[in-house]
Parts: sequence; C-alpha cells; structure tokens
Amino acid sequence: MGLLNARKLMKKRKQFKWADKKYNAKMKRLKEKSDPLGRAWQARGIVIEKFQKEAAQPNSAMRKCCKVQLIKNGIKVGAFIPGNLAQKFVDEHDEVVIERIGGKQGRSKGDIRGIRFQVIKVNDQPLHLLVKGKIEKGRR
Repeated sequence: MGLLNARKLMKKRKQFKWADKKYNAKMKRLKEKSDPLGRAWQARGIVIEKFQKEAAQPNSAMRKCCKVQLIKNGIKVGAFIPGNLAQKFVDEHDEVVIERIGGKQGRSKGDIRGIRFQVIKVNDQPLHLLVKGKIEKGRR
C-alpha cells in the first residue's frame, strides 16, 4: 500500500465487485431476463386451469389460484384470484390480465407460497366490479 498504488487498488476493487451477488445480478440484468412479464407492469394471458393452494403457517385456508399462459411469450405462471367468491367469474379459456402482487424483492406476498401474480381483469371486465355485482361478465 504505497504512494503509487491507487491504480492497482482501483483495479482490484473493480474486479472484486463481481463477487457481490446483487451487483452481479444487476449488471447482467438477470431479473429482467428471467421475469415472465419482461419490463411490463401487466400482461394478458389465457387461463389454463384453476386450482387451490394451501396457505402457509399459521393460517389454514385454501387460496384460489389459476394457471395462466401469457400471450406474449407463452410462459405459464400461477396467478392469485383476489376477492370473496371471485373464482366463479374466472373460467378456463378466459382471457385475463395479470399484474405483480407486490411482495418484497419481486417474491410472493403474504401466505401464498410461489404465487407472484394476481388477476385484475377477466374478458376486459375489472374483477373487483364483477365481484361486487356492478357489471356482468363479458362474452368471448
């Protein structure tokens, strides 16, 4: 660590930055590449099947979910169906719009393990208005 050592120290610091996982992932844009939605906030997809997922401890409930195949890239993702008895309005082969649930660091939220997206529209009708009974489900 002498007087003329700055260049070497800078070079080493630059090299060892890549050992940091977060820096490495950020610089290689790994989150963007692995994300099914890409850079978009929302995406359209077709419902393949409906299923129930058991809530994590200490809760004991069956969370209503569906498997959605995205139109833009064909990737299949699990999506939560929010609202009381909202699963009645989501049928197989319906076109839905999904968005991220908003858990920390892009992960799942609350007690629903492995589900990172939620349904917000069914056949271009907002799901929360369908649940309230303000509008009827659109025909496709």
